[in-house]
Amino acid sequence: MTALHHEFVTAIPARLEDSVVYVSIVYATVAHKCACGCGQEVNLPLSPTDWSLIYDGETVSLSPSIGNWSLPCQSHYWIKNDKVVWAKAWSQKRIEQGRKADQRKKGKFFAARFKREQQD
Repeated sequence: MTALHHEFVTAIPARLEDSVVYVSIVYATVAHKCACGCGQEVNLPLSPTDWSLIYDGETVSLSPSIGNWSLPCQSHYWIKNDKVVWAKAWSQKRIEQGRKADQRKKGKFFAARFKREQQD
């Protein structure tokens, strides 16, 4: 497992350092360099339909897993307790299924939110 460390920042810096997970609560965003070492920047939105962050007072964890399907490396991993935990690679078919499931999840979430707002 690759060790990381986190930094809470107001804004994500223009230049990301290796092995640092930047967390901006203000912008509900987490950023880091891809864990595979390719150097690509990975930006993760924090929201009920995207990623969630757990800070236990010492380390950070993100859920769900991070699948860099749009990057050439297509790396797939979790960040748990400031460590990279590698996950199985996904086939192109599985990636498409995951994207469709994400779209359905977002659609249901925002439809329910809209319905609640209309009732208020």
